[in-house]
Amino acid sequence: MSPTNADHLDKWEIRGEVSLVFAAEARPRATLGIFVKALFFSVSVLSLVCGGAIAQDRKPMPAPANAPAPAPQDIAYPGTLKLWVDTTDLERKIFTVRETMPVAKAGTFSFHYPQWVPGGHSPRNDLDKMAGLVVTGGGKRLPWLRDSADVFTFHVQVPEGVSELELNYQFLTPVKADVGRTLVTPDMLNVQFLQLGFYPAGYYTRGIPIEASVKLPEGWGFGTALEKAKTDGQWTTFKTVPFETLVDSPMFAGRYFKQVELDPTGKVPVRLNMVADKPEYLEMKPEHLQAHKDLVQQAYKLYGSHHYDRYEFLVALSDQIGGIGLEHHRSSENRVAPKYFTEWDKTYVGRDLLPHEFTHSWNGKFRRGADLWTPTFNTPMRDSLMWVYEGQTQYWGTMLSARSGLLTKQQTLDSLAMTAALYDTRAGRTWRNVLDTTNDPIIANRKPASWTSWQRSEDYYSEGLLIWLDADTLIREKTGGKKSLDDFAKAFFGQEDGSYVPLPYDFDEVVRTLNGVVEHDWTSFLKTRVEGLSERAPLDGFTRGGYKLVYTATPTEFWKSGETRGKTTNLSYSLGFTVAAAGVLAGVNWDSPAFKAGLTAGETIVAVNGETYDGDKLKEAITAASKKDGPLVELLIKDGDRYRMVKIDYRDGLRYPRLERVANVPARLDDILAPRK
Repeated sequence: MSPTNADHLDKWEIRGEVSLVFAAEARPRATLGIFVKALFFSVSVLSLVCGGAIAQDRKPMPAPANAPAPAPQDIAYPGTLKLWVDTTDLERKIFTVRETMPVAKAGTFSFHYPQWVPGGHSPRNDLDKMAGLVVTGGGKRLPWLRDSADVFTFHVQVPEGVSELELNYQFLTPVKADVGRTLVTPDMLNVQFLQLGFYPAGYYTRGIPIEASVKLPEGWGFGTALEKAKTDGQWTTFKTVPFETLVDSPMFAGRYFKQVELDPTGKVPVRLNMVADKPEYLEMKPEHLQAHKDLVQQAYKLYGSHHYDRYEFLVALSDQIGGIGLEHHRSSENRVAPKYFTEWDKTYVGRDLLPHEFTHSWNGKFRRGADLWTPTFNTPMRDSLMWVYEGQTQYWGTMLSARSGLLTKQQTLDSLAMTAALYDTRAGRTWRNVLDTTNDPIIANRKPASWTSWQRSEDYYSEGLLIWLDADTLIREKTGGKKSLDDFAKAFFGQEDGSYVPLPYDFDEVVRTLNGVVEHDWTSFLKTRVEGLSERAPLDGFTRGGYKLVYTATPTEFWKSGETRGKTTNLSYSLGFTVAAAGVLAGVNWDSPAFKAGLTAGETIVAVNGETYDGDKLKEAITAASKKDGPLVELLIKDGDRYRMVKIDYRDGLRYPRLERVANVPARLDDILAPRK
């Protein structure tokens, strides 16, 4: 407010107050209250009017920004970081961490906690679980300041004469499910260095050397892609590596540990490292081990190369530790069913996981989208080419599962039918294209959605599979079976055999490589399927492959196994919902019969046609409704404390997807699934 306006307002308010007081004194006491009220009312109104007018002249301005941390440079860091992680507090599930950082000079020093998760495609690292941070230098405790604009960055003032900082802190692994993924059980643990180490600002992470040491419980074995330097009691120290390599090299350790060679005569080691809830879960039949060995050989035949000096499959056979399926350049990081080996014939759903992660060594780690590669873990990643990174990996993971014998041909066909049906009926494809779903890891941070079929999720994975099947069968059709997407894989991923320095690519290189296999308008082919909108999924790959998607009243064995494993009743293609344990609706498909009847995920089915709910009764009711004059399916629904009856107008019976062979079309899909000689 200007001085002139202030002076005028002060005088005006004083004059009004004095005149009212004088008037009050001139009247009888009975009317005094009226004048007092008038006084306060007048002053309040004047203040609001004048103050409001003056406030319009006042404009807030942003506070000065913090001095930013130094921008990363591609230069060597002057010194080696050292990291010690004590994992032995199994009861409280706490990792105790100490880290030292050499510093070159006095003054402000900034360091980062990693933010962006490679393979997670999003900024979702567990900063909230880092606690107790104490920084010392020269034997004295130094105050640190978290950056208020970038909370993953910390600043400290380094005194003269101090050449090294020491950081002490704890990583508080989740102790219950609602806190996060379980990393520690009484019998195994998962060390992810992404969560455990800080790194100095101002440098590419490939230029920051670090030596890591881990203390494990007595007698535990472990697997990691890191190379051991020495062992001192329960402490294992690993050879110095760049910080980005450390982050890309997790560890599984356990009381019950087993390691087997998968390529004993190969150029470089490939090993299967397993930890289990019980020792008997580590036993496997020779044919099951052979399927994993064949996975390695089929991958080599496909890609014609390797991009690691060693590869370590890290696998937890457990239902105690948190589920994970994360790729790394020289290892996997996966949890499978505890009885993965001991009940082989029952645990095949999801057995494409290891082929998927192994493929990522070529696709996603060695080759990755140019806009995804970043110089540090605190530089934003961009996921626009995820339909190649994850979509083609989903494709090759599925095909390698069949080629290696991890899945039978029929199991693979049944799995593909489920994928085709899911995306062919996904309502959200009418408003949101596949390309936009590549933003989902950042948008949704992998949180559950209320209406996945309408919102879509990370559909670039499995719809990407359908796009690449389409491309594969088109190449085979155009060349009379002489060429295939295998040729693309060898040309695109097979470069620089033995190198594991990332080689980024862009959309144009994908198109050029496809044209090198067979000339076609691949730009339009890909953009139509990735960037376009369509009510139906790209299923031409099945048609050219000699199959078509159909629906029958009987589920496939693969479908039934999936229901058993997930403890669900899946009626997605009839009533349009999936029911979880205790009758709770796990999901309702947009615009399905259930949706039109007003049902929503989270509600509970209490009764079906007047009888207590169970999955079989619900299926019987759907079948009865499909008969002439059969009763509609009537459900008693519980939503919180409220109950209501719902009738679903649906008469088409049970519907389950499967692939049916088409006569007079070459069985190209069979050829794709067959092992390479």
